Amino acid sequence: MTALMVRMLTSPSVPMPMQTPDLEDEVSLARYPFLPQAVPWIAQLASANGIDLDVLLDGGALELSRRRGRMRLIDTVDSDEGVEAAAMGDIHTENGRVLEAFSYYYARLVICASEDERLISRWAQAEAARAERLLAVDLDNLPVVAETYISQIRLKENGLWQIGLKDFIEICPSISGARWRLPNCDVKDGWVTLHEERTYSSSSKLARLLRERIKRTIQSGAIVKMADINTDLAMRLAEPVGMVVGLVAARQSDAIEISSAGKEDWPPCMRGVIGQLADAVNVNHYGRVFLGAISRTVGLPRENCVDFFRAAPDFSESVTTYQVGHLYDHEYTPSGCSKLKLNHNCPVLKGDDSLCDQIWMDHPLKYVRAKQRRRKQQAVNEEVVESNSAPDD
Repeated sequence: MTALMVRMLTSPSVPMPMQTPDLEDEVSLARYPFLPQAVPWIAQLASANGIDLDVLLDGGALELSRRRGRMRLIDTVDSDEGVEAAAMGDIHTENGRVLEAFSYYYARLVICASEDERLISRWAQAEAARAERLLAVDLDNLPVVAETYISQIRLKENGLWQIGLKDFIEICPSISGARWRLPNCDVKDGWVTLHEERTYSSSSKLARLLRERIKRTIQSGAIVKMADINTDLAMRLAEPVGMVVGLVAARQSDAIEISSAGKEDWPPCMRGVIGQLADAVNVNHYGRVFLGAISRTVGLPRENCVDFFRAAPDFSESVTTYQVGHLYDHEYTPSGCSKLKLNHNCPVLKGDDSLCDQIWMDHPLKYVRAKQRRRKQQAVNEEVVESNSAPDD
């Protein structure tokens, strides 16, 4: 293998438990190629099959891997559920394992060549969402993957998983939902119990927590590896990079384009949350409630509000529709500027927007009304100028 190929296969150092559990099952390694245990196995696979960077990019033997890699990238943009979980080949065969493992590395090369950290975040989220769906039902591998990413984790005799309080606190702020807030959890002696719910098992909850750790590991690794993308490699990957960048641009345009009047009056905080969601940023709970509340207040249809969330990492049509409906039905009012700043949902710094700099500007709805007054006054002034400039009969 070339030196560049070795660097691209090698994982950077990321925070992990002190000891990584052994995992030698090749089927599992192919199914979860992002695992640190998969790195030496895939390097060995490359050497045994004569796979170097040129073969990965252009070799006929890996055409199916590149096709599967492109499908992973398309799912990153087009699928709300993340990357398709099913492999193209039978991973119980060596050819199938080669196909699946190197499709992941080809997709990562393309994402790194984009040099777009937002796109890297989106791809990492899609791969992590795939892993979550697999792990929720893969009870054989769930323990070893959990021990790979979580320092304190144990399975009780009653079948319930428990996670150390420190790990839980570090992971949960990026997950929306009341069940993930510490006051609502069963905490005892430094352990958080993941209880069974009617439609949400303890194993599924653990898989959801692992999704966050897996995403961060994939994302941080890809950002480090951007430095290995030289000009020649970037040119060779220009076509697949252009494909995925074009898909993202089209998706964002569809999500943000709104037919409702008054878009020019939206305050920066509202635009900021919409922009973050369009970039697949996992906006916090306060930002989401604010967007729903202000969308209702300015008269946007519920369907338009739901559309804002479609690119969010954890988007669910039914859940989002229900939550938006709750905000509209109970006539929530949007938070004021002080609360938005406190919860990191105000994107404006002093000097960014002269209207926001006004002393009396303490609520987004004041911004909307001020913009409307200014626009109406401007229309009146233009009408006066046009009247004065008209020729006399």
